[in-house]
Amino acid sequence: MGRPQQLPLAGLLLLSLLPSQLCTICKVSKENYSLLNPLISTMVNSKYAGGIQAANVLLSLKLAGVDHQSLEKQLIQEAKYIEEKKESNLTSGQLALAILALRACQNPNESDKHLQLVSQLEEKFREEIEHMGVPGGNPKTNYYQLSLAVLALCLFNGSYSITELNTYFTPENKNFYFGGRFSVDTGAMAVLALSCVEKSVRQTDTNGEDLQNIKNYTESLAKKILSEKKENGLLGNAFSTGQAMQALFVSSAYYKEKEWNCQQTLDTVLEEISQGTFHLPIAAAQVLPALMGKTYLDVNNYSSCANNSGLFNSSTPEPTTPVEPTSPSTWISVNYTVQIQETFSIEVTVPKGSVFLNVMEEAQKMNYTVFRFSFVDSMWGPYITSVEGLEENRENRTYWQLLSGGEPLKEGCGNYVVHNRDYLEVRWSKY
Repeated sequence: MGRPQQLPLAGLLLLSLLPSQLCTICKVSKENYSLLNPLISTMVNSKYAGGIQAANVLLSLKLAGVDHQSLEKQLIQEAKYIEEKKESNLTSGQLALAILALRACQNPNESDKHLQLVSQLEEKFREEIEHMGVPGGNPKTNYYQLSLAVLALCLFNGSYSITELNTYFTPENKNFYFGGRFSVDTGAMAVLALSCVEKSVRQTDTNGEDLQNIKNYTESLAKKILSEKKENGLLGNAFSTGQAMQALFVSSAYYKEKEWNCQQTLDTVLEEISQGTFHLPIAAAQVLPALMGKTYLDVNNYSSCANNSGLFNSSTPEPTTPVEPTSPSTWISVNYTVQIQETFSIEVTVPKGSVFLNVMEEAQKMNYTVFRFSFVDSMWGPYITSVEGLEENRENRTYWQLLSGGEPLKEGCGNYVVHNRDYLEVRWSKY
């Protein structure tokens, strides 16, 4: 085990005073705040349960300066549900997210509880590292959650090993890739975590070797994020762009200004908002902070939510949702395929406006043996866990990939609206 990184209280206070961004920041101007109303409406008008989704939304609203006290109280109570859950039921990323959200709204009288949560996160981080020590080298969850855990431990004076970060956070690590392609949101969370670590290492690294490694990793990951920039400015896709923006805010020392037109990205995201792209609370929550020029590293700059005076002090905006045809009088036909070692196909008829999940359900009714499947509810909606009884396996890095016309979907099975003559597929894949 390598040298643990743990700042004394004075160091933590100093770290919290350091700027979380360097220079490249673009954000929505005050006169255009109304363009963000669909995001805020989505979060305010949604139902929350289970704690994790509530924690994500609470953190986003707090960072963005949205003042909605009744909702904050509800979200705090939902997030505190995490404290009551058995530790084994939480992943490292879920616990880290809860710590970030509750710290942003922390009551000084609850500091002991917060320290207990950080201590639990240290244990979960150790489990992740130990899991990577076995053949295969995969974390217990994934690198997005691992990075989120490192970020929370760094921000809140938890213990972690710099040596292990140097070993496992090399940008070439396979865990930064999904389906053979660099995962932008995973890389972005790693950049946020490493940026925090870099600031703390500056105060403790006497020979500079640890610091240089962290800087090299941050630079490489930032460039990989930029390599996924689309012509319209999106970074990866619409859903990964918010956190990618945060990462580029804090790593602007590692790329040239001409490499990223931040304003173009911002304008494209605003256009996506107007089209209803971020109609899920989790999607809205992940993009909002960056649009206000904030990152998760800013969480230490906030105090209790109870008396916060936010930037948005208004009545709840009217919900804005994408308009989707739902009339059962119009039907469409799609081709649906399951591919494992053999390929099974069927033509399915569903009402216009149906989503991928509806097609799977209809196919299952028509031939249960071949097209049976199971799913779990997640923050992003239904997530397919098995088809034909074959379960996904994190240790083997296997999962069920959803495709349309041979292209992987950017949305989940509960959100992707199918079209007439679509060629839909679930494919047994490895990442």
